[in-house]
Order: sequence, then structure tokens, then C-alpha cells
Amino acid sequence: MEQGQLIEFRLQGERLLAVAERPEGKKDWIVVDTRGQSHKLRPQRVEYTVAGSPYDPSDIPSFLEDCEPFLDPSGLEIAWELLTEMAESATPESMAQLLFSEQTPHQCYASHVMLAEDKIFFKRKGDRYEPRPESQVREIQHQLEVEAQKEAEKSAFIDKVRRAGDGEIIEWEEGDRQRLEAIERFILYPEQSSKAAQELLELLGQSATTEKAFELLVSLGWWSRHENLHLHRSGYSPRFSQKVLDVAHFRFSSPPDDADEAHRLDLSHLKTYTIDDESTSEIDDGLSIENLADGGHKIWIHIADPTRLLVPNDELDLEARRRSTSLYLPTGMISMFPVELATGPMSLIQGQVCAALSFGVLLSEEGAIADYEIHPSWVKPTYRLTYDDVDEMLHLDIQAEPEIPLLADFARKRAAWRNSQGSIKIKMPEALIKVKDEDVTIEVLEGSISRELVAEMMILAGEIAGHYGVEHNLPLPFRGQPQPELPSDQELLLLPAGPVRACAVRRCMPRSEMGINPVRHASLGLDSYIQVTSPIRRYTDLLAHFQIKAHLRGDELPFSSEELQEILFSVVTSSKEAVLVERQTNRYWSLEYLRRNADEVWQGMVLRWLREDEKLGVLLLEELGLELPHRFERAVTLGDRLEVKVSQADPHKDEIRFRELLETDIAAAS
Repeated sequence: MEQGQLIEFRLQGERLLAVAERPEGKKDWIVVDTRGQSHKLRPQRVEYTVAGSPYDPSDIPSFLEDCEPFLDPSGLEIAWELLTEMAESATPESMAQLLFSEQTPHQCYASHVMLAEDKIFFKRKGDRYEPRPESQVREIQHQLEVEAQKEAEKSAFIDKVRRAGDGEIIEWEEGDRQRLEAIERFILYPEQSSKAAQELLELLGQSATTEKAFELLVSLGWWSRHENLHLHRSGYSPRFSQKVLDVAHFRFSSPPDDADEAHRLDLSHLKTYTIDDESTSEIDDGLSIENLADGGHKIWIHIADPTRLLVPNDELDLEARRRSTSLYLPTGMISMFPVELATGPMSLIQGQVCAALSFGVLLSEEGAIADYEIHPSWVKPTYRLTYDDVDEMLHLDIQAEPEIPLLADFARKRAAWRNSQGSIKIKMPEALIKVKDEDVTIEVLEGSISRELVAEMMILAGEIAGHYGVEHNLPLPFRGQPQPELPSDQELLLLPAGPVRACAVRRCMPRSEMGINPVRHASLGLDSYIQVTSPIRRYTDLLAHFQIKAHLRGDELPFSSEELQEILFSVVTSSKEAVLVERQTNRYWSLEYLRRNADEVWQGMVLRWLREDEKLGVLLLEELGLELPHRFERAVTLGDRLEVKVSQADPHKDEIRFRELLETDIAAAS
């Protein structure tokens, strides 16, 4: 190195020009950059030496300015093609000659800069630059184009987010959706989230927290303020795949051959009642009374027959199996089958002849099953009634519909008979939470004759199916419940009558079980029981229909014992997840209702203890039928009533706090 030479070196990766000033020791040199700053470096660190010495540090800015016109990397591609054809490498000087037909210091340095920064056409080998093979160049160009496209999409996405935040309605494209779904996953599963989602949030100017990410998706209109995160985490999709929808549409317009058509029993002449809540759209059961010649009566329980539109293990059957049940959420139902089938040809529709599986039964004087029969059938629902309709008809003793009081009498007889068999009835207030247009209402489901009537008839059909399975030794989805160890009468008498006592009994009840062999169902008081009354809404009921109908026809059963057991294991697991989603969603909306009504005074009852030594128990809000945890501020006993107000409620965090009102608070409020 010589004094006055203009050299290039790198400082922390940045390209710098400096002028050699003087040697420092045996090996180092002091060089001065354009800012007058000195640097000590060894000659090995010099990247390039500019011809035309001597230079002064003050010359550097004008030198760089004079180089600017020659810095056009587009010329490198032409040079690469020529050098590839000639099989030659290049130096900055030969490149300057090739590109500019001259080798001035400015042209040579510009050529050096372009070659050193080029990542496409040339690679450095010693002091020379070799042209890359064509295949490698094309691959690098493709990668750069992909990266450029990604950057462009990212910039466009950021712009869309900004415009959406300003209230503009945005049409999100596939690439946008992938980014938004990455943020979704970060919210739902933060412990499994990719780093890309967090980097994306930071790029959008958001803190990488689930709360901020949630607020972002809400502000973009991608999620609602009350997005059901429990449903998202469950994997239970509100939507069906296009493949399933296509199959459903085909079955709707072109039903398959009905294997039972030749021997369906025509019961369409019977007056048939369907009784449900007003909002129910999947109508899967109806009731009839047949007057017999001897003056007696036969009860007919008609259950919708969706299996006539299915084939075991077909697309619709497998989708229903995966879902396991319809979900009943405050915001609405998510059906086990596509809605056009579930509420159409699968349902028992008033005034239409519908396929059913009908259970006919004669009861003894005591209410036991004296005789029964099961038939694939045709029925024609006469009336679609609500529970309120039936209660009113019974109250007014409508003479034109004598079947209704007869059904109510049979239901009472059945309840008494089951009670004699050891059934256990627990009466607790039940909250019905509904959300429409984000308005939340909660009502307490009161016990009524109509609801008990329908419940008893459905249990009766389940007992008939159980009898049939036992009699013919069929593998069916039997449901049972172990005998509970209940508190003694003396222990129960020490508890206040009503919800507290019922809650104590409820806590002793073991979970119901499902298997392919008959077992006793303790709370129903039945030795064998199979749920068969909701095949549109519950997959295990559908399984029972498949098996029973095949046996009635004399066909081979669709599912062997081993297959049925395996399916039940999967379906029961999925059903538990669905129940959890329903419970969590109800909990969310109950807390949201209380949050919105924080000024209300609620009547509460001390229902049970969680940790009595810490005064932590469960408070029953009697007007709403809600059971919520509460740490009591004063000494209370089970059954005590007190008035409370909400002090804090955050449904997203699943938090609720109450403040107990003193007599002075109550007086002030009144």
C-alpha cells in the first residue's frame, strides 16, 4: 500500500472508501475516510485499490458522484452472456472495457462495485469473477422473483390492514387469508405459534400478545368481538367441505333406493304430533295414539329415518361420525348434517308423508312394557306443536285432541313405574341462553307437563330399543350408568330442600357409559337402554338405526361388534369435546350477559362449597339458573340467600366477581 492510494474496505459490513495516509508499525496502515475519520487496517482487508493515485480524502465524494452514471447492473446480464459464450472470467478492469469500452478509474471502480454486489450472474474466485452456469442463474432469478413477489404481497397486505382499520371493506385474497390464519393460530395456540406470526404482528405495529392480536382481527372485521374461540379450538367446523355439500345436494335431488320401502308400515293415517321448542328446525320425533278394538291404546313413537339417505361409511356418514353430534350454542345450531338435508328430507315435516322408524308399545297397568314392535314406516305429521302449545291444550282440556291428555297420562304412568325401579330424578334450574344479533337473553327452563311427556316417550323408545337388542343379542350402542352411592336420607334431611339437596345428589351421580353390551342405567331405572330418538342430531342414535333396520330386514349388520366398539370409542371422544364446547360457550355468554347487566341486583343462593375453609363456594343465581363460583365475604351456610351485584366480568378471560350487598346497599338501591 502506498500513501495517497484510494482503497475500499469494509467496516461492519459497510463498503467504505478511504485514502492511505501513513504506515503504522510493520504491517498496519492508517487510512482516512471522507469524514476525516482514521482507521487502522492491514493491507489484507483492502477489497479494491482505485487507480490514479494520489488522492485526498476530500476527493472521495466527487469520485463517488462521478461513478454514479456507470452503476447500471442491467449491463451485467449482457456481459454474462458474452463471457459464458467465450468461457472467460472477468476482472473489474476487463468488465469496464466490456461494458464501457474504456478503463477509467471511475468505470473500473463502478465495475468492481457491480461485480461485488452481484448475486445472480457472477461468483468471485480469487481476484476474478466467473460467470455462473445458466441453470444456476435461472434458479437464482426465480428465487429472487418469488422473494420480490412475497415482499410485494406483504406490502399490499400491510396496506389492506391499514385501510381495513380505517373502516374500508376489504376483499381478502388467499395470501392475505394465510397471514390472517397465522394470527388466528397464534391466538388459539400461543404455545405452538410460529415465529412468523409474531413477526407479522410486529410488522403491523402490534405487540405480539394474544390480546393485541385478537383486537387486530376484530378491528379488521375478520373476527367478531364475541368470536367463539372454544369452537375454533375444537376443530368442529361450522362449515361443511364442498365435497360433502355436493354429496348432500345430490342425495337431496336424487335419493338412493330405499332398502326398507317394500315393507314400510303405513302409519300415515294416525294423528301424529311433533313437539319441540319453537326454534327447533331438525324435527326428529313424533307421537301418535292408536285406538285398539278392545278399547285399549297403543303408543307410537316415530323417529325420523335419515339412514334411508345414507350408506354406511359413505361421505355423509363419515362426516356425521367425525362431528358426532349437532352443536347447540346460544348463537345457533351447527348441524351434524348439511342443513338442507337435516331440516328437509331427514326431518318429520308437518303435512308431508315422511319415512320413520316407529316404535309401537302397549303398557301394563303399572307402566311397564307389555308388548312392543318396531317398524320402518310412513308417517304424516299432523301438527307441529311447541311445549307451550301442549301445556295450554292440557290446561284447557281441548276435547278435539284427546290424544294429548292420553299421552300425558301414559307419561305419568311411565315416570311412576321408573320410580318404582329405582330411577333418580334431579330437579335443578336450567338456563336457556340465546343470542340474536348479539342481544343476549337468559330464561330459566321450568319443568312442565309437556317436557316431561316428551322426555318419558323418548326414554320409552330407548327402553324398547334396549329390549330389542337384548332379545336378539345385537351389538348396539347401549348406554348405562353405574349405581351411585347417594347420601343417606338422614344426611339429605340436614340439607335445605330444593336446589341444595338436588345438587348434593347430582354430585354423587357417576358419568354415563357407552358400550356394545347392555348394562343398567341407574338414574333412568332401566336394565337396558339405547338412545334412538335423535338420529339427525346424534351419531350414536344413527348407529342404532343402521343396526336395528338391517336386522329387521334380515340383512347382515352394517357393523360388527369390533367395528362398532371402535366407532363408539371415536364418537364418544368427539361427543365429549362437543359437550365441552357447548358448556364453554354457554359460560362465555352468561358472563357477557352479567357484564352487560352489572347494575342489576341478583338473588343468589349458597349452593355448595368448593373450599369451605376459604369461603369459596358456588352461587346459584336463581333468576337465571346460573351456577358461578364466589368467595363469600361473610359467614354463610348452604341454602342462605343473599343479594349480589357484578363487580367484574370478563368473558374472554373467563372471570367473574360479585359484590355482596349489605342492607344499607339494598335500601339505597330501592
